[in-house]
Amino acid sequence: MKITQYIKNKIERLPKGYVFTYDDFIGEVDSVEAIVKALNRMVDAGTIAKLSKGKYYKPEETVFGTLGPDRREVVKDLLEKNGKLIGYLTGYSIYNELGFTTQVSNTIQIGRAKPRPATKRGRYKIKFIVQKNTITKENVPLLQLLDVIRYIKEIPDASIDNSCQRMIALLREREPDFNSLVRLVKNYPPATRALLGAILEYVSDDFINNPFNITSLKNTLNPITKYQLKISESALPTKDHWNII
Repeated sequence: MKITQYIKNKIERLPKGYVFTYDDFIGEVDSVEAIVKALNRMVDAGTIAKLSKGKYYKPEETVFGTLGPDRREVVKDLLEKNGKLIGYLTGYSIYNELGFTTQVSNTIQIGRAKPRPATKRGRYKIKFIVQKNTITKENVPLLQLLDVIRYIKEIPDASIDNSCQRMIALLREREPDFNSLVRLVKNYPPATRALLGAILEYVSDDFINNPFNITSLKNTLNPITKYQLKISESALPTKDHWNII
């Protein structure tokens, strides 16, 4: 079978929006140059689309226009390597998903263990934040919540009071492992620890059958430091206990 026909046949079996590179064809085709030429011809023909250098995808045509790959697909190689989790979607990538804002950003933020310069893929700008905790499948949802608290001032089209109330609602809905939250937040800045502590103190009566200890969290904070987050007492009545102003 000709190289071009083999590549076409394999791409036809891929789902819409799937992002692939020439690496997906190496093994059956030895010549990288031949693969790249075949893919670029398919781009020119409109069969596939180019996301960024060396990355392609199958566009999906709908009544609303052409759809590209979703965010996770765009950055999947930055989230996992050789079957190991190395990053997770956070920040702007999940504010809308978690209900903190109605805005959908073209910025994708990824939490990783090591710093990395920003890059761009297609219409997306990709930024990275350093995560000091070990990233595992189990703690990613907790890290996402903690990142929201850390960057609560930066959520677009949302007041801090509303974001705080949304976080309280999420904790009540999800009832996560609160002790793990307390453990993980100790690797975050003091203001994040203080805000989580105030929120957990406020919701603690709702979880008398799932108790958690926030005393150890308070012990990590300087008792005279004030945290200027501009949250109202009506949104978070326990804020004064944690020196939040």
